[in-house]
Amino acid sequence: MRGKLIMREKVKFIKTLSHFLKEKSAKFSENMSKQDIRFTEEWKKENEEPKEVPKKEEADALPKAFLASSKNILEKNQINFGKIQMTKRLEPTLNWKATVDFKKHKSLLRNTQEKKHGGRLGRSGPPVSPGRAQLVRKSAEKIEEILSDSSSENEEDEEPPDRRQEANADLPSEYWQIQKLVKYLKGGNQTATVIALRSMKDFNLAQETCQLAIRDVGGLEVLINLLDTDEVKCKIGSLKILKEISHNPQIRRNIVDLGGLPVMVNILDSPHKSLKCLAAETIANVAKFRRARRAVRHHGGITKLVALLDCAQSSAKPAQSSLYDARDVEVARCGALALWSCSKSNANKEAIRQAGGIPLLAHLLKTSHENMLIPVVGTLQECASEENYRAAIKAERIIENLVKNLNSENEQLQEQCAMAIYQCAEDKETRDLVRLHGGLKPLASLLNNTDNKERLAAVTGAIWKCSISKENATKFREYEAIETLVGLLTDQPEEVLVNVVGALGECCQEYENRVLVRKCGGLQPLVNLLVGINQTLLVNVTKAVGACAVEPESMM
Repeated sequence: MRGKLIMREKVKFIKTLSHFLKEKSAKFSENMSKQDIRFTEEWKKENEEPKEVPKKEEADALPKAFLASSKNILEKNQINFGKIQMTKRLEPTLNWKATVDFKKHKSLLRNTQEKKHGGRLGRSGPPVSPGRAQLVRKSAEKIEEILSDSSSENEEDEEPPDRRQEANADLPSEYWQIQKLVKYLKGGNQTATVIALRSMKDFNLAQETCQLAIRDVGGLEVLINLLDTDEVKCKIGSLKILKEISHNPQIRRNIVDLGGLPVMVNILDSPHKSLKCLAAETIANVAKFRRARRAVRHHGGITKLVALLDCAQSSAKPAQSSLYDARDVEVARCGALALWSCSKSNANKEAIRQAGGIPLLAHLLKTSHENMLIPVVGTLQECASEENYRAAIKAERIIENLVKNLNSENEQLQEQCAMAIYQCAEDKETRDLVRLHGGLKPLASLLNNTDNKERLAAVTGAIWKCSISKENATKFREYEAIETLVGLLTDQPEEVLVNVVGALGECCQEYENRVLVRKCGGLQPLVNLLVGINQTLLVNVTKAVGACAVEPESMM
């Protein structure tokens, strides 16, 4: 638009100048008239000449020649465009792109194909060759493996938004200081690298600004490359930083995209225990989403992490766990922490079992280290959703230790133990073991602490499953758990309500418990829950109301 305006001004200026010179100079006016006459004659001559009509053969050949020429030009442009695109693709860049979510991509592709084929997906085109058919079959198997690698709980399947700092003026000074340190990492010798790593560690790496500063200037590539060096100090410094910044969802995805997980898995074989611990802890942070967990398994990480659990090779008895080398205990703790993250995948659960992880986890469950017990029990409760694990847990006599740790003062350990009991109490033998080892009373007492909703959901879930056995339902009445459960029918999250109503539905199979629920005023809150939309909750509510309605007084 600006160019057109300038051109108009130039034409206007030339016309004005020409008009002025014609008025002032007779010679200039005469020359201009001659030029106009010559131009007019040439124009008439060109228009009056008959145009040459091409012969029929030439006329037929023209479109073909034109099409061939156009095709050659188009192919040449496509080749050049492909070269340009390849060159662009191979150039390093600091502008990170979020990885495409597989489910969204698959859905988008299917919708496009349906539109193309008029709403139907059908086979069209020439028959597929055997080699191409094999390739398609392998791709289908790969897709099936990805889809089967499901999680047992909600996880980070969606790519988080890439929140960049839009205005440089708003960035704090730490952002620029960290970027200077990353430049020293790129160009410095070993001593300068170690100093830069230590200086970087002094910043608050839990702050998102500091994390993005490392990423935006290409620091993640440098940190991952340092893991491939032979210098232990550089590896330790790099892993310490990666461990801190990998709490950021976008950073952990960038680490996977840059191929950081295979390098960390290889470090698990290192003779240096500090390196093993840092690598396992970083893997635990990164393996929070499905693609990372799959990468750990594909590179042999599950077997190596299970091997880290074997910290008790000495002849010391389990009760004398204080005799273990503190470094070995830390290695096992970090290994269990990584397995806890990886065990959210069904394929990884089976890999842990095949690698011999259950006996090692059962052995570590007998220690007195609470920081060790939390990831161990967390891994067990994730794996206990599989029937093979539940049978192995009974065989290894793990229930007894789970019940014992319910009496711990650590709320997180109590939550994980209750969740493990909830997963395992599907069969009668396990429910009887919980009662025989004295696990019902601590479960009933934990109902009184309602501040921690996650722990409350785990405890009510364990009570629900255990109350399926009539003997356990009787015990819960003795421990006054029925009245407490009725009190939890209001002002609680849905995950708690599902378990509370489920437990009341099982307990109300006995006459004494039905009478107790009615006297405690539990019928009205149960009826009020019938208007909900949660299907699991509605199933449990109808079962509980149906059990209470056996009594004529309750029916009224």
